[in-house]
Amino acid sequence: MLSLLVLLDSSAPTGDTIFIILRKQKLIFLHWYHHITVLLYSWYSYKDMVAGGGWFMTMNYGVHAVMYSYYALRAAGFRVSRKFAMLITLSQITQMIIGCVVNYLVFSWMQQGQCPSHVQNIVWSSIMYLSYFLLFCHFFFEAYITKTRKAAKVD
Repeated sequence: MLSLLVLLDSSAPTGDTIFIILRKQKLIFLHWYHHITVLLYSWYSYKDMVAGGGWFMTMNYGVHAVMYSYYALRAAGFRVSRKFAMLITLSQITQMIIGCVVNYLVFSWMQQGQCPSHVQNIVWSSIMYLSYFLLFCHFFFEAYITKTRKAAKVD
């Protein structure tokens, strides 16, 4: 079952991309980087069935379920509050923090002999989650803080 979830998780990037393309929006660097690295990491980790993978997939599916709902509502012509989009980005940032915490816990448990994993996998996963954290924080600042300030100056 876990192997099926890992395989499905690695194909998740296509869903968001299709929604963005259908809405004729620009695909930003964060989108491409995030989805390409998730795909590569999922393929890399699949062979080892590493500890923490279930947490990563569960968080990813939870965030994507909310995000897909948002895209579906927008595509159906509903006006969706900007706060909902902010909530999605904040949940993505939270996901990255929790991903780093899970990596720390897996490493700690691995040192105690209680958790099967590989140091290389923890390193790659930590680099990935930290880079996502920085990119999502930057996106949040640019999309919701800077634009709000610019709009307030115009008024």
